[in-house]
Amino acid sequence: MAHVRLVRWQALVEEQSRALEWHRLLRINELLNQVPVVDDQAHWGKTDFWATPVQFLASNGGDCEDYAIAKLFSLTGAGISPEKIRLTYVISTTPNTPANRPQRQPHMVLLYTANPGEHPLVLDNMTGEVLPARERTDLEPVYSFNAGGLWLNAALDQATKVRSQPGSVL
Repeated sequence: MAHVRLVRWQALVEEQSRALEWHRLLRINELLNQVPVVDDQAHWGKTDFWATPVQFLASNGGDCEDYAIAKLFSLTGAGISPEKIRLTYVISTTPNTPANRPQRQPHMVLLYTANPGEHPLVLDNMTGEVLPARERTDLEPVYSFNAGGLWLNAALDQATKVRSQPGSVL
């Protein structure tokens, strides 16, 4: 089965390289969100493990950062510019707790911004939809990053670049 999942993934990435960017986001998000959520300790025997896309798909499980990493590599493999996507560390808040207080949990999502200055879209394994960041009031961003640098986020659609990688412009 692992071989079938990997072949299916590779075929989708190649096929999506010819599709509209919006379709790439939707199809890749949909495929990868089919992988079961599995805690790192139960899956890998480690408190925290960031799996490669191949490890994630071959083992048929992962947690939030594994989904975000797999989506990042899949979208860049499908021809989306790496500057348009960032791994984003957030605090996920869920209001329905017995104490009537928000439950706060670290979480990782992928942000996609079609053009500089536009509102980003959120690709998240906790929802099947690709949603505008402004609709994700349950996510409190902390920072985001990609190969070009590191950003501190005041909001999902407001970030200040604080570090550039060598060769990139701040």
